[in-house]
Amino acid sequence: MRMNLQLFAEERTEKATPKKRREARERGQVFKSVELSSAATLVIGLLALKLASSFVMDKLYRAYNRYLQADGLIEQLNTQVGILAMVKEIVYTVALAVLPICGLIMVAGLAINFCQVGFIFTTRPLMPNLNRINPLEGLKRIFSKRTFVELLKSLLKLAIVGFISYQEFMADIKSLAQLAQLGLRRSFIVVANMAYNIGIKMAVVFIILAVFDYFYQWWEYEKSLRMTKQELKDEFKEVEGHPLIRSRIRERQRQISLRRMMQEIPKADVVITNPVHFAVALRYDPKEHDAPVVVAKGQDYVALKIKEIAKKHGVYIVENKPLAQMLYKSTEVGQTIPPELFRAVAEVLAFVYSVKGKRI
Repeated sequence: MRMNLQLFAEERTEKATPKKRREARERGQVFKSVELSSAATLVIGLLALKLASSFVMDKLYRAYNRYLQADGLIEQLNTQVGILAMVKEIVYTVALAVLPICGLIMVAGLAINFCQVGFIFTTRPLMPNLNRINPLEGLKRIFSKRTFVELLKSLLKLAIVGFISYQEFMADIKSLAQLAQLGLRRSFIVVANMAYNIGIKMAVVFIILAVFDYFYQWWEYEKSLRMTKQELKDEFKEVEGHPLIRSRIRERQRQISLRRMMQEIPKADVVITNPVHFAVALRYDPKEHDAPVVVAKGQDYVALKIKEIAKKHGVYIVENKPLAQMLYKSTEVGQTIPPELFRAVAEVLAFVYSVKGKRI
């Protein structure tokens, strides 16, 4: 009997960390809604076309009057040079009328995508990936939930376009039947208005769909970035370091600090002890500090080492249990002693200096 190990797989229930999001962005995995970009671009294109409609219609109508009416057309078709000149000017006129609108739509599309994604440059998607040519992976992508959702969206959009076009066509069928009786300019206006109305209705529906798609894409993106509890632990270890490595680093730092502290003991004036559990080495130089400074301190084994080094280098050792405990607990290495201990320490230093024949 086979066991399905997937049942024991840990679920992705944790929100993505900033590191996971940053790595996903570096891979080109970003959150955006194509439907929102398409809908916004459609609206901007329709507005631009509406504002420039008079200009576009005027350019196209002039081109028609000059070249495409019977007299102008026969005159231009007489020679090869005339044909080329006609084609060039027609292309130039159409381009002059249409390209500014196309340029505005392109800029709008770039701006909308930038607002969603921001600036990102990565070559990761271009890197070779064997999964892309793997037939099994290809079938998984074809029959995936995302593909099914995209198919539903496409079918829904197609149905909406067909329904709106049919409704508009049926509403304007009488006007379309009378086009043959209207002049070219008037016919163009009727057809343009009909197309514009269809476009506006489609844009409204597409924007509504785009809003839903935006939140759906956001939900899918957040879901794809979710992490398991084990992944969170592994990332924490990676960022903060493995606990064993961190403990070794701290131990190494303690050793270096202890070695540096032991090197300062020969410079001390006195070592005040408990006498067994605590030892604090003090140095006083009026030119450097206003009060005595703790150059070393330790407890138990470290205290014994401090006393050994002090004896070896002739540093005077004074036993004073309460003072040693208070100095150890209230002062760190490198700090001056607290004011409330000035008098007690001064008495000890005075005694040591008197024995050594040194003046304070």
